[in-house]
Amino acid sequence: MSGVDTLFLADRARAIKPSPSMAAKTRVDQLRAQGRDIIDFTVGEPDLPTPAHIVQAGIDALNSGDIRYTASAGARPLLEAVRAKFQRENSLDYGLDELIVGVGAKQLIFTALAATVQAGDEVIIPAPYWVSYPDMVLVNDGTPVVLACPEADGFKLTPQALEAAITPRTKWVLLNTPSNPTGAMYGADELRALGEVLARHPHVWLMTDEIYEHLAYGQARHASPAAVVPALAARTLTINGVSKAYAMTGWRLGYAGGPKPLIKAMATLISQSTSCVSAISQSAARVALTADQRCVSEAAAVFHLRRDRIVALLNAVPGIRCPQPQGAFYVYPSVDGLLGKRTPAGRVLETDLDVVMYLLDEAGVAVLDGAAYGLSPYLRLSFATSMENIEEGCRRIREACAALR
Repeated sequence: MSGVDTLFLADRARAIKPSPSMAAKTRVDQLRAQGRDIIDFTVGEPDLPTPAHIVQAGIDALNSGDIRYTASAGARPLLEAVRAKFQRENSLDYGLDELIVGVGAKQLIFTALAATVQAGDEVIIPAPYWVSYPDMVLVNDGTPVVLACPEADGFKLTPQALEAAITPRTKWVLLNTPSNPTGAMYGADELRALGEVLARHPHVWLMTDEIYEHLAYGQARHASPAAVVPALAARTLTINGVSKAYAMTGWRLGYAGGPKPLIKAMATLISQSTSCVSAISQSAARVALTADQRCVSEAAAVFHLRRDRIVALLNAVPGIRCPQPQGAFYVYPSVDGLLGKRTPAGRVLETDLDVVMYLLDEAGVAVLDGAAYGLSPYLRLSFATSMENIEEGCRRIREACAALR
């Protein structure tokens, strides 16, 4: 019977796998339900509460009856707030018909691919990448072209690698800055160099995922490619959202700006799928984008302290080397120094996934393997958790690694 059920599924459903980060969260929840004490570094979700004034905006929307359908592209007051945000913070000027909101930035990436990618089309994805990018390309009948971006290059795409990867079938380049999982950020000069390559290939469009924009540390400054290279704006989709900067993951709201024909096609697809984003979330997001922004800088300062601490603690563990991320709230440490070692139970650690399972079983620490992000041997840890968890989790990691032989 199970074979018949599997055959009933479309090829696209069999071609993709569940999100590794969400699968890890499920595993953590199962272990905790069994009574295990687990320190969870897997899910990229701020532990901070949604700021009170944003929550109140949602409550006010409920109480005022703002609970109906909106236009599929989004309610006009929110689109006006998004337009002002892009102008104020990114030096990007969009018309209202060049803007769209979705059920998270994730839906907008998926919808943009659905609106444009056909069988045989290629999408260039620098690795390490966010785990969902390749599968979203696959489910839309495209071919993900993964380009390894080694630590020696700052985990970033070089102009030479981009030039070599472009073919007549290339439809998109998907760029994430700041990056999940590495925290790497592209500076203006680096973006201009990539823009020079794309200028020679007018059939290639650029999709930029800038969801971690406000989480930049030290001297690092976010730059939007469409602003740095204005000539690319006519074929660039700039995607952002409120989940990370405002601790609004569960409110599910992302926004994007791009060429009018693409935005129109995306709105049509949304009209036939989710219809629109929750009106309540739209009201809250409008306040998030237009009210005092101190809550954003205060959250970034908290994450900055956590970044410095987790990097220091991991670099003190023999066998682990942890580069310092410029942005986002992840570290991507190398565990090359642990491979080949033997656990107390006698098992040899051969891959970064072996290290992940060892830390989970031996130390009660949940992390993710670099293989899930396209580049091994690394781990991804989220420091969007308390300083107490960071201290305790790293202590457990250090003791578990000390037990290896």
